Amino acid sequence: MAKIFALIVTMMIVNGFSKNADHMEALVYKVGRLKDAIKMDGNWDKPQWQNTLAIDLTNYMGDIPKFKPAVQAKMMYDDSNLYIIFRVKDHYVRCITNQINGRVWEDSCVVFFFSPDTNLPEQYFNLEINCGGTPLMYYNIIPREHGVKLELEDIKKVEIAHSMPQLVDPEITEPVTWTIEYRIPVAVLEKVARVTRPKKGVTWRANFYKIGDKTSNPHWITWSPVVNDKPNFHLPRYFGTLEFQ
Repeated sequence: MAKIFALIVTMMIVNGFSKNADHMEALVYKVGRLKDAIKMDGNWDKPQWQNTLAIDLTNYMGDIPKFKPAVQAKMMYDDSNLYIIFRVKDHYVRCITNQINGRVWEDSCVVFFFSPDTNLPEQYFNLEINCGGTPLMYYNIIPREHGVKLELEDIKKVEIAHSMPQLVDPEITEPVTWTIEYRIPVAVLEKVARVTRPKKGVTWRANFYKIGDKTSNPHWITWSPVVNDKPNFHLPRYFGTLEFQ
């Protein structure tokens, strides 16, 4: 009996270590509070973003592409909204989806996954926006199995600015830099999920991604590292941490 008990304890310790190991490489991003009004225009260099720390997306899943896009993101918040901007220094840019909740991940696309309830870190939103500004947005209760599809009228409340045309076809193979900037009303999130409202001291779990599934330069890039044999962004155990300041 003692041997069985010792074996159970050992397994618990090993499993606990394994779970902790999943998070050993997880990153932390300190999210500053927006002090002034901001216009969604896709301008990476405007004053409101200049003193905001940028994060770099440098971790690859799957095959390493022939060209590595240089991808950065910034984030801020206020009492009512989240603000995110991406800048991508890219080649092989494609965008043929202009239907909300369409297959935007097949285009040149930037992605933000985030768990807005501190007590439910495994439940998360995925907001995917292609370079033409077309979004896809779901709330995931069980990854890839059970989720809530947001109403179109609510997704349209996410204000999106994009520097590229809505459609890019044929693909641009020369160097091009593009931006996506958007504002997410917290009230939209609260319609489908429990939300721990952002304020100083609150933490969320999240990850930032870049994808181009059907471009001629397919790639899957992450901010917080994801350890998986095949590209899969829907692994919340690998999310990093957002610390609201």
